[in-house]
Amino acid sequence: MHDAAHVAATVLQAGIVLLGLVAVRRADVAAAVNAVFALAVALLPAGLSIAAPATVGNAVYATSELSLWLALAGFIHVVGMLGRYETVWWWDHLTHTVSAALLASVVYSGFVVASRSSTGLALQPTGVAGATIGFVFAIGVFWELGELLARDVAEWLDVEPVLVHYGWRDTALDLVFDVVGALIVVAMDVRLFVSIASVSPSATRTALLWAGWGVAGGSVLLTAGVLLARDTGESR
Repeated sequence: MHDAAHVAATVLQAGIVLLGLVAVRRADVAAAVNAVFALAVALLPAGLSIAAPATVGNAVYATSELSLWLALAGFIHVVGMLGRYETVWWWDHLTHTVSAALLASVVYSGFVVASRSSTGLALQPTGVAGATIGFVFAIGVFWELGELLARDVAEWLDVEPVLVHYGWRDTALDLVFDVVGALIVVAMDVRLFVSIASVSPSATRTALLWAGWGVAGGSVLLTAGVLLARDTGESR
C-alpha cells in the first residue's frame, strides 16, 4: 500500500507536468502558473524527506498518503484551470472539498498532538474538531480574499489573473465546501498525519500558532489590499 501510494503520487505529478505543457501550448498563463505551483506543492514531501532532519524526513516519507493527497488536489485544480471550472458545475466544489479535507487532516492531526502534549492546550475531542473546522474556514476566507485581490490587481494592470474570482455566490459556495471537507475529516477522525506532527509536538504547537496569526494578519492585509485596489481602480 505504501509503495502503491508513492507510485500513484508520481503518476499524478507527471500528470500535472503534462497539464502544464498543455497550458503552455494554449498560452494559458494562469493555468501554467497554477501547474507550476501545484507541482511544487506536490513535491514538497519528497523535498522534506531529503532535506529535513532524519526523524522528520522518515516520518514524511513513511506517510505516503501526504504525497498522494497533495498530488491529487493539485491535479484536479489544474484540470479545473484548463476549463473544467467553467464547463463542469461541480468541479470547483470537488476541488475545494478535496483540498479542504487535506488541509483539515493536517490541522486536525496537529491539534490532536498539540492537545495531548500540552496542558495549556488540552482540548476535548469536540474542541479539537471545532478548532479544526474554524481553522480551515479561516484559511478558506484568506484564500478567497487572495482570489479577489488577484482579480482586482489584474484588472488594474490589464493582465490575466493567476487566481480567478467568479463572484460572491461562488465565494460562499467555496467556503461551504471547505467546511464540508473539514467535517468529513473530523467525522471520520482522520489521523493520517499524527506520526509527522508527533516528531516534535512543540514545533507542531508553534506551527499552529504562527499559522493562525499568519492567516488572521494576512486576511487583514488582503482586505486592505482589496479596498486599496478598488479605490485606485475607481480613481483611474
